[in-house]
Amino acid sequence: MPDNIPAARAAAEEESAFSHPPVDPDAVAAYGDHPDQVIDFYAPRGEVGQGGLAPLVVVLHGGAWRAPYDRRHVTPFADFLARRGFAVANVEYRRGAEGADSSAGSGGGGPVAGRWPETFDDVAAALDALPALVREALPQADPRRTVLTGHSAGGHLALWAAARHVLPADAPWRTDRPAPLRGVVALAPIADFTVADKLDVCGGAARQLLGGGVEFAERRPYADPALLLPTGIATTLVQGRTDIVVPQAVGESYADAAAKAGEVVGLTLLEDVGHFPLIDPAADACAVVAEEIAQLAW
Repeated sequence: MPDNIPAARAAAEEESAFSHPPVDPDAVAAYGDHPDQVIDFYAPRGEVGQGGLAPLVVVLHGGAWRAPYDRRHVTPFADFLARRGFAVANVEYRRGAEGADSSAGSGGGGPVAGRWPETFDDVAAALDALPALVREALPQADPRRTVLTGHSAGGHLALWAAARHVLPADAPWRTDRPAPLRGVVALAPIADFTVADKLDVCGGAARQLLGGGVEFAERRPYADPALLLPTGIATTLVQGRTDIVVPQAVGESYADAAAKAGEVVGLTLLEDVGHFPLIDPAADACAVVAEEIAQLAW
């Protein structure tokens, strides 16, 4: 029936994105003691540019900040970028506890989305540790040309990580100055928690991440990218127009908030593209993502 067409197309896109076998990294480094506090490194496979060094792409995976979705599902995407000549750092971080009941927040049963504050602790720690780890594990990379990218919940984390210098003064993750980034390319990001909550994106994942209840309002200033503007860092959002997982309205709301804050955020909308082609090496949309990254990196 016609009403099933969007869901059927989304399911086919997801199946394609998850059909690729995981790609082992060239090196792995820990940024903390927890098993999830690791970064996979992929050396550039293609031609390397200036001075024999490649731009560094830092990848933050999605999966609604939930435990079952770890970095392995984006290793084909990381390898795709490496084959485009980028050095790649694929960051793992702590997510919701496996098998936890999500009834404390919004949405149905199953693993809860994220951990407060551990998910944010980890992303901040990983980015802080990255320059030293890259020098040791990935000498082909040029950390002076770093682009941060992330998909879905990882897109949220990428936008958040680039905005740490505008966090509230009492935030433990706040930095004194902007991160040394060429820019951010956020892929179908959960970029505005108010809109995401209203649309029940990923079964209320944003509300679960912040703890639900009154904590959602109290913690939003520390976690919601739409409230952390302007950043002064070049930012592009890539979004499929037929995305029913994180709808276009979420990214558009973030871009509108940026404009009201006096900042221009690029918004690349792809026709007939849903949520998962953005990280699917077999999809044309993935090549568009690589080009958006290249425009900032080179």
